[in-house]
Amino acid sequence: MTNVASALAAMLSKAGVSTVFGYPGDPTIEFVERCRETGLDVVSATREANAAFMAEAQAMLTGDLGVCLSTLGPGSTALVNGVAAANLDRVPMLALSGQIETSRQATFTHQVVDHERMFGAVTKWAGRIEASAVEVTMRKALRTAVAERPGAVHLSVASDIFAREVDTFDPAPPPMRPGRPVPRILASTPDSDPVAVLQAARKPLVLAGIGAMRASATSELVRLAETVGMPIVVSPMAKGVVPEHSTWFAGVLDMACNKTVWRLVEESDLVVAAGFDPVELIKPWQVSTPVLHVDSVENTDQIYASAHEVVGDVAAVVGWLADSFSGEPRWTEAEVAAHRARLSDDYYAGRVVGALNPTDVIDAVQEGVPAEAVVTTDVGSHKLLVGQGWRATKPRTVLMTNGLSSMGFGLPASLAAAMARPDLPVVSIIGDGGFAMAASELRLAADRRLGIVVVVMVDQSLNRIEIKQAALGYPSVGTRVPDTAVAAVAEAYGCHGVRVETLAELHRAVGERGSLDRPLVVECRIDPAQYTSQF
Repeated sequence: MTNVASALAAMLSKAGVSTVFGYPGDPTIEFVERCRETGLDVVSATREANAAFMAEAQAMLTGDLGVCLSTLGPGSTALVNGVAAANLDRVPMLALSGQIETSRQATFTHQVVDHERMFGAVTKWAGRIEASAVEVTMRKALRTAVAERPGAVHLSVASDIFAREVDTFDPAPPPMRPGRPVPRILASTPDSDPVAVLQAARKPLVLAGIGAMRASATSELVRLAETVGMPIVVSPMAKGVVPEHSTWFAGVLDMACNKTVWRLVEESDLVVAAGFDPVELIKPWQVSTPVLHVDSVENTDQIYASAHEVVGDVAAVVGWLADSFSGEPRWTEAEVAAHRARLSDDYYAGRVVGALNPTDVIDAVQEGVPAEAVVTTDVGSHKLLVGQGWRATKPRTVLMTNGLSSMGFGLPASLAAAMARPDLPVVSIIGDGGFAMAASELRLAADRRLGIVVVVMVDQSLNRIEIKQAALGYPSVGTRVPDTAVAAVAEAYGCHGVRVETLAELHRAVGERGSLDRPLVVECRIDPAQYTSQF
């Protein structure tokens, strides 16, 4: 005989889960103990939303399921933001919350909220565990979380249910990777041929998104670009799906210099949307360029019209298009190189001579870490620059939230990345606003002796909103961030802290990265003037 808590822990372990991020509470004590017995690492964050961000980041980096845990009441309500982020970022997550015992649920109100109603609005599915249906409920939860498009699932478990015995239980999980469906062609006319559509285009372009990354379509995308002679634009969370030193790489959509990238899309006469998910759009889709939709799911969003769809495994479809194409290259390498040069000029526009500019920080950090380093970023003006300027060479090495786009993600994400891949250097580039939201997690990072580098761009402003206030002629109200001695805060949490005001000081600080036995927090006093030239 086994109890529900043991059954849950066993199935998670069999599904490849190694870590549960959360915050404990009375109802979850039994589950936490069974996780320990099963060999699952229970990581206690300082706040439940941060635990969910950690689970999300781990899943982003590995492609596997992320798992987070909360107690009832305020623990579960605090968890919501991170769960919603995973769902809109299309990241597979299982969130578990303890609940008051079943005998009191009908009448007791203290710390009781309706989990299924609350999480149902921000997940693919929200359910509850009963002792009589643990196995089937867990299989459904796991399969739903990883199925295309992946996202978050929430399960509520009453405290007495965790301790209930289960008569029979098979811990074998369902398939834990997205399926690779056989491609099928959908078109507005029966005789439409996607290959003929591509063949007829004179200036086609690939827009690759997170669906292409999940399908591991890197080699196929590069082959298609080389065969057809077409530039590749990527969405932010798909950075690295095409190496950014590639001849055909043409930038990141809706990050810094977004007008330059959108202009290229507008100048093309066909967009091959390969696994592109409209959840990443920051600006509305306003171009009239025809779209060939290639994805594992049909174009039900209809953010853009597509008379031709090929629904199936993205890598297989992209490879098929490359194999079927014949003819002369459509773009020249010189044309794509000229576009990249314009993009670079726009990216560095507005630099203030003699100041520490945001692009200086990004360049200096990238120069100071190995090419395989993982970078996490928060939300704000700096994210848009990291999204365009950080040169990713491999998929899943740039972690950001660009579906929900929730501030506070960057720092917790770096902890999870370092725990999941201790063999890789991890850097976090965040703003002082996001730092204030999650700074307490430095205590956990120091305790775990994680040698991460946290670069905090300090401009004492919620810059993205302040810029928009200024554009409307409004004063800065509610957008100023009180000056904070970031390095001193880091030292108080047991980390190394250093304040830099010049590029030379920043280079020296990042150069000490190799000998870290705990986090290094670099307080970068930047001049934010460059931001106004970017957006």
